[in-house]
Amino acid sequence: MTRSLGFAAMGFLTLVPMMIVLAAADPAQAAGFAHWLSRALSASTSAEPEIQQLFAPPQRVLRATTSFSLAALALFGITFAAAVQTGYEKVWGLEPARRGTSHARVLARHVLWLCLLVGYVLLFTNTPLRRQNVITTPLGTAGAVVITLLVLWASQRILLGGRAGWKALLPGALVTTLGILGLRVFSSLVLSPLIVTSAVAYGPVGTMLVVQSWFVGVGFVLYAGALVGRILYERAWPRAQRRRG
Repeated sequence: MTRSLGFAAMGFLTLVPMMIVLAAADPAQAAGFAHWLSRALSASTSAEPEIQQLFAPPQRVLRATTSFSLAALALFGITFAAAVQTGYEKVWGLEPARRGTSHARVLARHVLWLCLLVGYVLLFTNTPLRRQNVITTPLGTAGAVVITLLVLWASQRILLGGRAGWKALLPGALVTTLGILGLRVFSSLVLSPLIVTSAVAYGPVGTMLVVQSWFVGVGFVLYAGALVGRILYERAWPRAQRRRG
């Protein structure tokens, strides 16, 4: 939970501004990042306007964006990647990668992971995974689930620098994928109505608290899924070895 809180804080500090700039630069997304975040939260039509009030219009974002702010985002993004890598290393009981790897390789892995994450978020928030569309678009939902699995699988491999095998990382990717799907259902049933009631009671601060709680949930699913995956792998692998023997 402690690492999940750190993930939420750093994710909101780095990923949200980065996605706001990308959303503003995309003329096809008139609603900008607020629309993307609403899709990720499975927000209802009544909750989406409350989320939109938290963010500036895309045109204002582009006018306010400077080279210094972009450089700061890149720096914070690398720090965010390093924090997630440390979480995975703790899950697998590994030493920090910097002790045996050059800084250039570690930095390259962080940049690659950030590119993978941004690409996934852009795709994930534009797929028909709203509750009312799941039944009517099963193929699109299945495709999004497969992509989520592949991204989570590759993320562990990239950040761990190949120190854990693909086979060992697969259970964690599967569990984390199921956790993310469960989080989307929970967001639709609990967080989306809570946004509306919190906005009435506390104003934009209430909406921000719910959004931040969702980020905590994402971090918890990410780390807990990897940990459960390691437990499942270590319990299944000795059995397979004994059967072969």
